[in-house]
Order: sequence, then structure tokens, then C-alpha cells
Amino acid sequence: ADRIGEIWVASPSVGRGYWEREDATEETFAAHTAAGEGPYLRTGDLGFVHGGQLFVAGRLKDMIIVRGVNRYPQDIEQTVESSHEIMQSGLVAAFADSDDTRERLVIAAEVPRRKEETEWNEVIQAIRRDVAKQHDLPPDAVILVRFGTLPRTSSGKIQRHACRQDFRRGSFKTVAHWKAWEIDLPQSEPMIAAASLDGDHLTAGGKPKSSTGQPDHEIIDIVMDAIRAVAQERAKQLDLETNIVLDLGLDSLERLQIAHSLEQTFDGRFPEHVLQEIETVREVAEAIEKYLGKMRIRREMVPTETGLKPADSRKIQAEDYVFEQLPEYRRLKRTMAQFEMTGVPNPYFSVHEGTVRDTTHIDGRELVSFASYNYLGMSGDPAVSAAVKDAVDLYGTSVSASRLVSGEKPIHRRLEESIAAWIGTDDSIVMVGGHATNETTIGHLVGAGDLILHDSLSHNSIVQGAILSGARRRPFPHNDWQALDGILEEVRASYRRILVVIEGVYSMDGDFPNLPKFVEVKNRHNCWLMVDEAHSIGTLGKTGRGIAEHFGVDAKQVDVWMGTLSKSFGSCGGYIAGSHALVELLKYTAPGFVFSVGLSPSNCAAAIASLSTLAAQPERVERLHQLSDLFLSEAKKRGLKTGDSGGTPVIPVITGNSLHALLLSRAMYEAGFNVQPILYPAVEEKAARLRFFITCTHTEEQILSAVNTAADAMEEIHPPYFENA
Repeated sequence: ADRIGEIWVASPSVGRGYWEREDATEETFAAHTAAGEGPYLRTGDLGFVHGGQLFVAGRLKDMIIVRGVNRYPQDIEQTVESSHEIMQSGLVAAFADSDDTRERLVIAAEVPRRKEETEWNEVIQAIRRDVAKQHDLPPDAVILVRFGTLPRTSSGKIQRHACRQDFRRGSFKTVAHWKAWEIDLPQSEPMIAAASLDGDHLTAGGKPKSSTGQPDHEIIDIVMDAIRAVAQERAKQLDLETNIVLDLGLDSLERLQIAHSLEQTFDGRFPEHVLQEIETVREVAEAIEKYLGKMRIRREMVPTETGLKPADSRKIQAEDYVFEQLPEYRRLKRTMAQFEMTGVPNPYFSVHEGTVRDTTHIDGRELVSFASYNYLGMSGDPAVSAAVKDAVDLYGTSVSASRLVSGEKPIHRRLEESIAAWIGTDDSIVMVGGHATNETTIGHLVGAGDLILHDSLSHNSIVQGAILSGARRRPFPHNDWQALDGILEEVRASYRRILVVIEGVYSMDGDFPNLPKFVEVKNRHNCWLMVDEAHSIGTLGKTGRGIAEHFGVDAKQVDVWMGTLSKSFGSCGGYIAGSHALVELLKYTAPGFVFSVGLSPSNCAAAIASLSTLAAQPERVERLHQLSDLFLSEAKKRGLKTGDSGGTPVIPVITGNSLHALLLSRAMYEAGFNVQPILYPAVEEKAARLRFFITCTHTEEQILSAVNTAADAMEEIHPPYFENA
């Protein structure tokens, strides 16, 4: 069988040990396996067995372990040697050096004397870019030194350990250098760091070392208070070994919420790599001791289950009121700097110079667009555009007031009645934005003493609405109605109102829930069910009436239908549909409606015309289904990883890390396709992807060409991608 690891040897020819060095002899010459087999000589060589042959890969002492992943220095050194024309073979040393927080990758390289002027920053940038691209790990320092000054063995081989010592002493004969920690920005985000950091790859060197003693009792108490404030009933029994991920089932947003409250309390910030690795109460407390300390505890920020402890005075710092000093802004600038390091232009905020349907125009080029959710081609449809122009001529460009006061127009009621009829509910209410619709509705229906249970992959607008509502919030595993049932069985009696929120189509993964099962669960436990149909209205069901039509469910079995007008309906805004009582309550009391301007006449007209067009042309939905199925089947044939997508026009191509997603997006752009990357932290690093939106206006040729281009580009970017396809 294939094996990988350190090479151990058993042979009559093995020596007896080191002279008068018993401990070293025992460690090196008397090694035993976990099963007690031995003794073996530990050679210190790393290798693997494949096809019955032994391959030696390097020396254990030279192994670089940075951010939980093992790397061979010779691989990195080879990349550096080919990164710029000035670099030469055999003149590079790659090694790991640690500061108080983590391991850092350092590259030292000799450069020749040159008569002509050399732009050293260009050389350093090339090294950083190529190492990050080839090894998914941006260097923390690049040192260019004078030719012939790196320490060598008698045979002329560069000594990496001696280089590390010179680096620590600052004794390099430096020509130019770059060090990440000398830049007044936070350390690297994982955006282009490790390709995949799952539990099997983490090493003990990544986490704060567990001390033999107990963490500080005050710190432990504060950590437990912070966890209880978020986890509530899930944190009834906490001890030092409680795992907040596995034992409590907290999602990433809840864990970040805990981390943020602790950072406020201890007036500091965790290093990014630590946030990814600490899981138990003990590890969190030890990380606070190691990275934050107790010196600046802000007593007023200590969390409790009911709020914050009484405030004490504290010194106001620049990061509290100067925008340029905000930690969030500095982190953003660091991420943007990483974009520049890859050499790939920033893919965001590209300017589209016309209507986007199956194609778009950027910088004077026509590209096939897979970045627009104009699913049914309503934006740009002549009938829709004509209706908008007529509405502007009749009502103007704005209603110029809240509808409650004097902004109500006949066109508002026409749209709301059309939406209700389309879905199959009593009535509906339209608002000016989809995100705001979720926030104001969720925040208005529930509050303190209530519970919101939402899918773990819920859209940001749902999560933000839940947080702002003041109700308790708890995610359940993605699309798992049985897990939801179990949670409700346990906690229903503890809350006044419970709102369950799911989505008709999940916009990152392109899958959808089993609606009938969720209806059964909500009926069994007497709670509300809200379905966000932003990406399912117009795309699911034979005629585009959404997930209820797809499953044959009576729309009135769902308490709250939410949707947007910006996707299938070629407009802008959001809506809530349901019973007369629900809609009337929101119209008179929901702050996001009462205190906001009414939806513009042009947006109302666009949505009405789109609904009329769709009713007359249901073949648009059928065409959308056909093209979506074609893209998905062809992508799978080519070995592209599409996750759980199926039956929807949202199809991800999962690349495995953010850098590969960024490179694939650029390759598609250069080949004439516009498709955007989804990077960490929008998704987990290992789930980074390109997201393809299919529309009914695409052609089969465009679909096939896009799939083949993506597959060919991934083959060039990362050939191992297809090994398990």
C-alpha cells in the first residue's frame, strides 16, 4: 500500500548510536512504532512509497510548516529561481521563522552585481506573486542579499538553518527587502493562503500550546459568558473542553460574534490564523492569554446573556473614530493589497456599458455574461422598457414620499395585486430593496423573547434581520428539515414566537429545500415559515411561480413569502406576500415601509410588464430550465466541481481556494466571458468558486464554450483539480 512520512530503517548494518549521548541515541536509533515494533533508525528523511518504489522527498528538519500546511523548501526555492530573469539557480533559501504569534515564510535570495539600474521592488513583487500563485502561500518576507553572502556548506550548498540564524540576527548583506510586518496593516487574510485547511492538515504548531496549568479564571469566566450570550440554551453545560463547533453547533457567524465580543472586551484583535483554529473553551482562553492579555480588559464590554456589564471609563483611541484607523478598513486594504500581489486585476466594480442580457460590454469589449441574474431576459425586453417609459411620463421618476403619507399611486396596487395573484396569496406589499425587505420584516415580526431558526447558508439579509430584531438566532444544518424538527421539539415551549426562514433557491450553491417537509415541521410545532424566493420566483416551477409550484404546495401553507423584483422581473425592490392580516400589519407599522419612500413608478411598471410577459410567454421558463440542465451536465462531464447544484439556474464551479477562483475568473474574462469569483470570507476558503448565472437568452453554443473554457483553464491553473473528478 502507498505510504507517506519519515523513513525509518531496520538493518544489521545500522550503528549503535552516538558516543556518550544517551538521549539522542534513544530518540534516533531506538524508535518504535505505535504498535511497539522496533527498534528503528530515524533517518530524518521524508519520503513516500508508490508502486512498490520508495521516493525520498527531502529532509524532515527542512520542512516548512506555515498555517498548518507542510511544504518542501526546495519546491518554493525552484519557484523563486524562475520568477524573474535576474534570479539564478542554487542561490535561494526558503525557511520558516516564528514570531510571537505564528510561523512566517521567509525567502532569502542572492542577486548578482549589475552595472545597470535594477528595479528591486519589481523583483520582490515577482517573487511574492509567483510563490503565492504556485504554492497558495504568500511570503511574509523577501530578502535580496549580495551575491556570495548566504551561508554555505563546504560543498557550496546553501544552509537554510544558518540563513534563519542570520535573518534573526539581522546580519544579511541586504540589497533590498520586503517584510509584511513592517507594513501598517493586519497580517495576511486566508484569501490567497492555504488551498485547503481542514482538520486533517492542522498541526500542533498552529494553535496556542496547551499549558499544563489552568488558564486564568477571570478569562475563563468571560469566555464562557461570551459563549452563553450567543449560544443560549445550547450552552447549558460548559467546561474547558467544550468544543464550540462540534458540541454546541455554532455556525461561523456565531463564532465570529463571540470573537468580536471578546476582542472588544480585551481591547485587542486575534490574529486571523488563530480565529480559524481555536475551538474549545480552553483554546479560546489560552489564545486570549497569549495574544490579548488581561492588561486592558474593558469591563463595560464584558458580555452576559442579558447584555453588557456596567460601563467603566476607558481611553478613547483613534481606531474608535478615525475611519482610516478602523480595523475593518485596514483589513480591507490588506486584502486589496493581496489582489495586487497576485498580478490579477481587481475583478470587482467593472463598468458595464449597456444592457446586460446574454452579453455585456466592458472596456469596449463584448463578453458573454454569466454574472447577471437577469434570468428571464426581462431587463432590456422592449415591452418592459416601453412600460417603464410610459410610467415615467405619467407619474414622474419618484413618488417623492412615503406611501402612507402621500406617495401611494395606482401602479403600486396593480403590482401588489399582480404579485399576490402570481404566487397564490391574499395580498402583497412592495418595498424599495430586497435586502431591506428581509431586514425590516424579520425585525418587525419577532423580537426579544422570540427565536429565529434559519438555514446555515442563509443570505446576509436574513442574518442581519435576525441580529437586528433582538430575537435569539440559531442556524440549523443546510436543508435539514429533520434537524430543524429536533430543535423545535427541544425548544418550542421556551419561546413566544418562532420564525423559521429558508430560501427557495440558495444563491451560492444553486440547490433548494424540500418545501413540503418544512411545511409539515412548522405545522407540527405551531411556528411561522418564511421562504425567501429571491432566486426561485420566475425560475422554479413549470410557469415560474416558484418553489410552491415546483412541489405542488398550496402557497397559503407558507406564512411569509419574500421575493425580489431585480432578478426574474427586470426591476428593483422586494416584496412580502401572505395573508391580508400580515400585509396590513406591515403596511401600517413596519418601519422600513412606513418611513421609506415608496417604490418608484418606473420599477413598478417594469415588474408589472415582466409578470404580464411571463404569463404570456411561459416558454421562457422552459428554455431557462433546458439551458441550466445543459450547463450542469456538461460541467460534470468535464470534471468541474458543481457541488449540490441541480434544477436551478445558479451553478457554482468550486475551485478549492480563493486564488484559483481569482485566476479562473481572469482566464474566463480574457477568453471573452464575464463570470465573477466568490472568495473568502463570503464562503469558506476551500469552497471558493465561480458562480454562473444562466439566463433564457443564452445560446447552447455560449453554454458549451463557457464550460470548455473553464475546464481547460482549470487544467492549466491546477492540474490535480481533476484527479478525483
